Formats: sequence, C-alpha cells, structure tokens
Amino acid sequence: QVQLVESGGGLVQAGGSLRLSCAASGRTFSSYAMGWFRQAPGKEREFVAGITWSGSSTYYADSVKGRFTISRDNAKNMVYLQMNSLIPEDTAVYYCEAGRSIGDLRSRRFLGSWGQGTQVTVSS
Repeated sequence: QVQLVESGGGLVQAGGSLRLSCAASGRTFSSYAMGWFRQAPGKEREFVAGITWSGSSTYYADSVKGRFTISRDNAKNMVYLQMNSLIPEDTAVYYCEAGRSIGDLRSRRFLGSWGQGTQVTVSS
C-alpha cells in the first residue's frame, strides 16, 4: 500500500498562491497516476487534479482549470499542486492519492489510504 504525506497548506488571502506537496512511499511510484482531492466542511470529497505516471497528461476539475497546476517528480517520489488566484471557495482539506490510472482515481479505486491532508484556508 502506498503511504502519502501532504504538506504546504496554510492561510492565504484571496488572489494569493500556495504550493502543496505530497510525498509518496514505494519503489513503483513512477508507475502510479497521482491525484489531488479536497473536502470542504459539509461537502463530499471531490477530485481536483490528476496526472499520469509519466507526467505527460494532466486533468483538472472545471472549478480549478486555469488556476491550479499539478506536477510530479518521479526521482523524488513527489507530486505537487501549484494553486494560483485562490478564492474562498478553494478552502478545504487537500489530499493526494495514487491509482493505476486517472480513471481509477476518478472512480475512487486507490492504491493508498487517505493521509492526514493539509488545510488550505482562503480569506476574502
């Protein structure tokens, strides 16, 4: 099972930026698709962004398209989420997950278990 540790959250004003990081265990990290999810208070956890094992393709929720960028460094077993032009609606706990494909991530078929997440709070 893949172990995941998220970091980089914080409090930021609307219009600001944050960069989230996710450290993953496992010798086969480079074969996983990776994704970021978020859960706001009182809402279901939702898919935010995904990246294929090679990094050649990325996918975004409509709500973050053009503002967020997902990337990965397979040499370091890391995946990142650069968040720009943040709005209060982005306030949530952010989690990363691993899957065999982007389709598996969207279908919640994960290779890891949810980490502790990292809190992002955007003030207006």
